[in-house]
Amino acid sequence: MSIKAKQVAGVTGLVVLVVFVMSGWQMATLLQLRLEQTQTSARQLADVIFQRVYDVVSAEPADPQRALREDSGIRSILLASIAPANPQGQNILYAAVVGPDGVPMVHSSPEFAAQVMQEQEHFEPLVYEASPIEQARAVYSERRFEVHRPILAGDRVFGEIRVGVSTLLVRDEISEGLLRAAQTAIAALAISTIVATLLSQWMLRPIHVIQSGLSRLGRGELDVRLDLPEQEFRDLGSSFEAVSAQLSAIRSKALPGGSTDFESVMENLEDAVALFSPEGELMFSNAAMRALLPSLAARALESGSAVAKLPTDNPVRQLIERSLAGRKSQGPVSVALGPPAEPEQEGPERLLLCHAIEDSSGRFLGAMLVARNLGYLTHVHTTLNYSRKLAALGRLMAGVAHEVKNPLNAMTIHLELLKQKLAALREPITVPAVAGIDGAAGGRPPDLAKHVNIISDEIKRLDQVVVGFLKFARPDELKLQPVHLSALISEVTSMTAPEAERRRIAIKTDCQPSVPEINADPGMLQQALLNLAINACQAMPEGGTLRIACRSADRRRVEVDIEDTGEGIPPEHLGRIFDLYFTTKEKGSGIGLSMVFRIVQLHDGEIEVQSTPGRGTTFKLLFPQAASGGIPS
Repeated sequence: MSIKAKQVAGVTGLVVLVVFVMSGWQMATLLQLRLEQTQTSARQLADVIFQRVYDVVSAEPADPQRALREDSGIRSILLASIAPANPQGQNILYAAVVGPDGVPMVHSSPEFAAQVMQEQEHFEPLVYEASPIEQARAVYSERRFEVHRPILAGDRVFGEIRVGVSTLLVRDEISEGLLRAAQTAIAALAISTIVATLLSQWMLRPIHVIQSGLSRLGRGELDVRLDLPEQEFRDLGSSFEAVSAQLSAIRSKALPGGSTDFESVMENLEDAVALFSPEGELMFSNAAMRALLPSLAARALESGSAVAKLPTDNPVRQLIERSLAGRKSQGPVSVALGPPAEPEQEGPERLLLCHAIEDSSGRFLGAMLVARNLGYLTHVHTTLNYSRKLAALGRLMAGVAHEVKNPLNAMTIHLELLKQKLAALREPITVPAVAGIDGAAGGRPPDLAKHVNIISDEIKRLDQVVVGFLKFARPDELKLQPVHLSALISEVTSMTAPEAERRRIAIKTDCQPSVPEINADPGMLQQALLNLAINACQAMPEGGTLRIACRSADRRRVEVDIEDTGEGIPPEHLGRIFDLYFTTKEKGSGIGLSMVFRIVQLHDGEIEVQSTPGRGTTFKLLFPQAASGGIPS
């Protein structure tokens, strides 16, 4: 159990204990008070009955029992004592004047007048001698009690007055008090838990600050300072800062030129890197290694060998142990590490190398583990091959421009001359019958101008196709300038709105003006985003949602996400969507996504795609942030 949990449990338990003790004392006091009130009521009733008995016996000394049975006054007193309207008689069951033989001379219930009454427990010892626990047990049991008062006639006992007492109403009142006590305890428990939680956060804040500082030291940060305002922890904070400064000085001496630049370079490496001492302790790991092996990075703050705490069959442990034991470099070894892309697949393939590190005098300092992402290398290799293909395509397009555009231009010129001559003809001409042309002697064929226009339109379309190829292979010169993505995305949304409305698609944008600018050619970047937005709309024939968002990313980059809820891309096609001429559309050209990829490349950006068939596709574009001074166009 954590310190915070112990503190909350302690404070809450103490409050609840106090509430229960006070509630118990209150219940005991209330029970004693109600029992005394019942005893007093029964005793007062017995005194009233005694006074009436004394008066009747004094008036008829010859046969006092007969006089008592026939006296209406005492009978009225008995009946009134158990009447529901009598507030003092609510706890009284019965009242009777009983003779020495146990037979009542007069009883509040006439049907019991001729029966022998069994003597019940006396109520007075329960009230004044029993403990609260015994009193509560008696109240909640089915026992009956009586209050007795003897009647003396000279030296002999003439009879006694018995008053039956019920604890039922006392029990009900005590039960209501217990219910209120339970409600109070629950409320106190809730309030004390909230107060204890807030109190623990305030009291344990210095410990959290110290823990955070230790974690930062473990990650290799230098000159870590602790914000400890409490006087009791200031001495500890000063000691911590002194240790941090010593570590900073030692590391600065060990790394000429300062450790900050070194760590910055290591943190931004694509390869995962970790340094181990000769004993197997983890001395340093960059962000890529911490993401790749989080369990190993977590050992940095623990004592002992971090390597020894990895599973025995772990290939990372085996490679490091061989390098430390032999003090020689080991590897490369190809293994699957890291989280898999799909649950049923293994992690991405990594190339592991462990280098032995020695100082200038040959002393063994430890080992450096390097894990290289083979998938990333494959991606780089594919990109290089793609660039080579684009270069070859550019050379091919130059030839196409020379061999195709010149004939097209000549055809266009002569076709225009033909149009002019046809328009200038005013005399009827005779045209021989030709397949497809319904000519007739003595008149110009009526559809001749129509066919000429069709030829002209097709030549223009062919010229546009050639120009499109040339733009892909040799795009216009970039005119970079700082660009606000929020304004650019707003323009793209406006241009996409008619297509989205026609297909019942809702467009959502999330791009704050505070997002940093990027260096880009506005026209080319707008073309890329528009192509992706139109493709997303075409992927949702039954309607859906198109989301365009931008935000800051790591390594001084800006991320643009274009997400749809459409049909998705089949896994077998996902690796080919950026290939030139590859398309799954009936009338697609296969150039759109290739142009997007090319434009992102020209902006020194990256593009990623994630797609799930039936759920949608997300294109993620990453661009470097603009410099503070901007770049002139």
